[in-house]
Amino acid sequence: GGGDPDRDAEGTPNESSRWRKRKALDRYEVDPVPPTLHATASLTRTITEDDVLDFAGVTGDVNPLHLDESYAKGTRFGSRIVHGMLPASLISAVLGTRLPGPGAIYLSQKFDFVLPVAIGDEVTATVTVVEAREDKPVYTMKTGCTNHRGEVVLEGEAVILFEPVKQD
Repeated sequence: GGGDPDRDAEGTPNESSRWRKRKALDRYEVDPVPPTLHATASLTRTITEDDVLDFAGVTGDVNPLHLDESYAKGTRFGSRIVHGMLPASLISAVLGTRLPGPGAIYLSQKFDFVLPVAIGDEVTATVTVVEAREDKPVYTMKTGCTNHRGEVVLEGEAVILFEPVKQD
């Protein structure tokens, strides 16, 4: 039977697939940067077909523009594009793991989607501290993503609260 070894007959991910994904998360190294003015941090990832399918499954966004090549050929893009929120979610990963790191809580996020992202594009999400309130641990961050050609694909601004948990 030439089916997907990571899914059962109904297409549900099997335990070995979940185990591999969990192990990949466990290996993720957290290297937080102190939230000082002008501090910056980035994360780079190549967006894969599996990422798009997983994102569609998790969010329920099954817009054929992202999933159906024949449909997408008739659009202004001429082929499938990645969900805009998928590369945008890399910004959340930077905030929660690198700058400022664990303890970061979104208060708001604004995005402008500048260019589409294609499956196979390498995307770099970058955040930079542009304002630090003196009265509470609230930071304004410039946020954005570029592709492997250096083109801005999205830009925006986040406001976060940073309350790290004290480790024993």
